[in-house]
Amino acid sequence: MYPPPNASSDLPDSLPLWLNYLEHLHPHGEAGIELGLERARQVSSALRQRPFCPILTVAGTNGKGSTVACLASILNAAGYRVGSYTSPHLLRFNERIRINLHDAEDDALCAAFAAVEMARRAAGDISLTYFEFATLAAWQLFTAARCEVLVLEVGMGGRLDAVNLYDSDISLVTTVDLDHQDWLGNDRETIALEKAGIFRPRRPALYGDFNPPNSLIARAADLNAPLSVLGRDFGYQKDSRTRQWTFWRNHPEGVERRNFAYPGLTGDMQLKNATLAIATLKTLETQLPVPMQAIRDGLIYAELPARFQVLPGKPAIVLDVGHNPQAARTLAENLANMGFYEKTYAVFGMLANKDITGSIAVLAKRITHWFLASLDGPRGLTAEALALRIQTSFPAISCSCHANPEEAFLQATDTAGENDRIVIFGSFHTVAALSHTVTLARRKT
Repeated sequence: MYPPPNASSDLPDSLPLWLNYLEHLHPHGEAGIELGLERARQVSSALRQRPFCPILTVAGTNGKGSTVACLASILNAAGYRVGSYTSPHLLRFNERIRINLHDAEDDALCAAFAAVEMARRAAGDISLTYFEFATLAAWQLFTAARCEVLVLEVGMGGRLDAVNLYDSDISLVTTVDLDHQDWLGNDRETIALEKAGIFRPRRPALYGDFNPPNSLIARAADLNAPLSVLGRDFGYQKDSRTRQWTFWRNHPEGVERRNFAYPGLTGDMQLKNATLAIATLKTLETQLPVPMQAIRDGLIYAELPARFQVLPGKPAIVLDVGHNPQAARTLAENLANMGFYEKTYAVFGMLANKDITGSIAVLAKRITHWFLASLDGPRGLTAEALALRIQTSFPAISCSCHANPEEAFLQATDTAGENDRIVIFGSFHTVAALSHTVTLARRKT
């Protein structure tokens, strides 16, 4: 199914070797960012990549991964052969590219990488970033697997992101807030315009949060792209008595309402993501019909680790990859809704280019003590540097420094009592370093 290309013998022959190759292919390494579509477009053209099924593209500051998970789960429950693409991964690269909710196999990835590499060389030895190479390879896998629908998550921004090579049938922007300001701009209106770059002329677009930026609305109008907005055109209502919630949308024949059990993904933010997913499929119902039972099943069984993931046992442990102020606000709200805990301890590590002060500000009053972890890598921040930033802005915060996330977590578990909770959050690197270890430990208790 994945025949090897007419490749030279110098190509890597295993997934770890391929990933090492990708990490060093671009001058700035794995963390290198070079926005723009021309390089990837040339390689895509050399690969003769063409649209072959409906495409749903998801951009936004937060909530992208959860929305993709909901959509993929629902479409899979409806019987479609669905390919989904997300980033970054938590534990292994294969998580980024999934077919029918299953991670891509190593041999399939290697074959796709080889095809992209041969095309890259044929196109003039074009320099691709790690993300660009991965995006092109994902398309190769989806084509070979004969997917019937694709759900693609934008890596950063939208307009100049490699995912935007592929024309979407419907475009989703989950939220817009401050993140990646060095690349996208310093205010919501500028950032929104970058994210609205995934909109296509006369094709539907949705915004999954309240108060859409004016630039996003204007971009949709310029393209004559029908724009639906949460709270105006579709929305949700919670019912704490029945433990159900109601999806609604405006319809030419009146307001449509549907009741659902709470989704498998926990936290109030997930109701927004689930609502956006349902509204998207309702918009596409003539092109991609989905039975109501598939929506119900898909939402219940949707899975995505480390999005307010609460592990059973005592003390309570929460995993969350929130790494910007908007995500931190959502985490603070979810913690407030968990019930009473005597003390809350944070295991926290962040990359140097993130808004650390803004993220901590909304959580400062909810954390008893911060166990700060040093992170490796070119953008990693030491615990000492992190502590300096924190104590400069919040001198009353209690914190301690640790060499890595593992040491920080061990100290947190030694400190926490059974009526306390530990929140592991911040960079993907922080949560990834502990996710497997913590989950296994909990299964043994």
